[in-house]
Amino acid sequence: QLRLVESGGGLVQPGGSLRLSCAASGFTLDYYAIGWFRQAPGKEREGISCINSSGGNINYADSVKGRFTISRDNAKNTVLLQMNSLKPEDTGVYYCAAGTTWALGAPCATLQYKYDHWGQGTQVTVSS
Repeated sequence: QLRLVESGGGLVQPGGSLRLSCAASGFTLDYYAIGWFRQAPGKEREGISCINSSGGNINYADSVKGRFTISRDNAKNTVLLQMNSLKPEDTGVYYCAAGTTWALGAPCATLQYKYDHWGQGTQVTVSS
């Protein structure tokens, strides 16, 4: 059974940092593009970052560029999202997803329909 589990969310003050983890079971993450998405209260889910299977292609939404860093830890079958300088508008449920339809090594994009395995999400709240 293919499964993704996010962790690392929580409550943090503005300007603080969190590191989210996306751990896989039942399959090896390094063959797939991995995306991070978030859904703020009352808003649609949006893509914020992705990393392709080789790790050589990474993309960020403009809203998080320069503050968030996505990376792979293949030894732990995990993808990380380091979030620094957090703002209240970063509040939401964060999801990771694996795209099994991308060609190996192909560039990634945060197109939700291209991702077919999703985690259950982890809540991030940025508030003073």
